[in-house]
Amino acid sequence: MNKLALASLMILLGLAVPHLAEAVGDPFLTTMATRMAIMGMAVASLGFLVGFAGLVSFGHAAFFGIGAYVVAILFKHHSEASPIPFLPFAWEGSLSGMVQLPLAFIASFLFALLVGALSLRTRGVFFIMITLAFAQMLYHFMISLPDYGGEDGLSIWERSQVPGLDLYNDYDFYYLCFGLLVGVLLLLRMIIHSSFGVIIRAASQDEARLATLGVPVFRYRLLAFALAGGIAGLSGALAANLYEFSGPGLMHWSRSGEMLVMLILGGMGSLFGGVAGAIMFIGLEEILAGWTEHWALILGPILIMVVLFAHGGLMGFFSRGRS
Repeated sequence: MNKLALASLMILLGLAVPHLAEAVGDPFLTTMATRMAIMGMAVASLGFLVGFAGLVSFGHAAFFGIGAYVVAILFKHHSEASPIPFLPFAWEGSLSGMVQLPLAFIASFLFALLVGALSLRTRGVFFIMITLAFAQMLYHFMISLPDYGGEDGLSIWERSQVPGLDLYNDYDFYYLCFGLLVGVLLLLRMIIHSSFGVIIRAASQDEARLATLGVPVFRYRLLAFALAGGIAGLSGALAANLYEFSGPGLMHWSRSGEMLVMLILGGMGSLFGGVAGAIMFIGLEEILAGWTEHWALILGPILIMVVLFAHGGLMGFFSRGRS
């Protein structure tokens, strides 16, 4: 089965999920699939950095959390009819998804641009530690803001309003998340196969040679880092709607580690690896949690086995199976 046929099959299966959930009489499957689509988007953006740009970030959850907080803060001020204090103009927030979702992307993109401008001057473990440090700084900053819930976070009583969709309807919400996931994957695929993608992939292999050719590697990497951050922010905004909550825990380092685990499970060198890893991780979590509250003790050895025996994760395993 070629890649186009496989992608088409996955899209058809994705479109059929709510109907399959209804057929088996378990509507929770649609909610679980929605969570998979949201996390798949976030992990795919991390996979773009790790697998193609060669940038292992341990602070990716910070951008995810920013997107969630954008939705929560806009909701809070809209519901209270109070102006947002840190803006230079008076604005009382919004419930419109056409405002919240783009702003979540922009805010995360800009923060990633700032983090990248500083952290991309380092390499290897130093880059990993700096991204982790920025994420933890943001985590503790949000804890220190009592007006936005502090450590308890913010509850969201109304989901985003998207024209033609009711996000309280499980079908509508799932298809929005699934559609955005497909759009993000298509965008990343176009970027990877463009001249921009060729440069960032080449930079991960031999940065010095590109620099001698006069290629501004730093700018390309910075834009890639910011784009990945923006996509993570968009997925965070959807997560805030799903959970109807936003809190500092969404940007904790452990959330970044969870995303890396999903990426390792799915495969770091594949565009779809992040999505496959999110599906496997969340699916295993739900299944194992039904057996025992100590499900992580079972998931750990599974991850070790994947690392030892399935090099390249699920996507690498399937690729070898087809060859």
